[in-house]
Amino acid sequence: MYKIPTVLLLGYLLGCINPAWIISKFKKKELRSEGTKNLGATNVFLTIGKSIGVIVMILDITKAFAAVTIAKLLFPQFAYAGVLAGAAAMLGHMFPFSLGFKGGKGSSCLAGVVIALDVRIFFVLLLLGIALSFVINYPWALPVSAAGLFPFAYGISTQSSMNFAILLFPCMCLIFKHTENFRRALAGTEQTVSGYLKRSNHEKL
Repeated sequence: MYKIPTVLLLGYLLGCINPAWIISKFKKKELRSEGTKNLGATNVFLTIGKSIGVIVMILDITKAFAAVTIAKLLFPQFAYAGVLAGAAAMLGHMFPFSLGFKGGKGSSCLAGVVIALDVRIFFVLLLLGIALSFVINYPWALPVSAAGLFPFAYGISTQSSMNFAILLFPCMCLIFKHTENFRRALAGTEQTVSGYLKRSNHEKL
């Protein structure tokens, strides 16, 4: 039974490593009081810079991918090692003990988990999410739709209700973390896809 606590601890501790917080300290920025007030790649992208935001996103994807991969390598005979570690990594990112349980929203970590578990599902969710983002005109449609669909997609592809159950909680937490985005969208103050594209084109000119 030591396998379960081991992979959960592995995933959670890797998830708690927060590149956004580390970089913000070097840049003398307090992300929890600026921009989206969130310790994640999107806020780094908005408040510190696009290139650094991309780096943070890649690091967040990598840590979640690493959690799943290492867990599978440690316990190759344990069918749920990867999915448990991935779920724990997402929770560690969103609720890190080292940062008062106030972390990021988990979008990049979810991407890393999906890539590690089934890259085919990743590309399907990515394409669907991008299309939905343009249809409803909000970028958060991508991570929210992916979080809503992934537990079902992976559960069906593996024919495992346990995989579905393990992934459901962290994915629901991710959706809950976007509550403020939903509120801003209803108030008409949320950043839209079209607005961002127009601003980017204007900056290039």
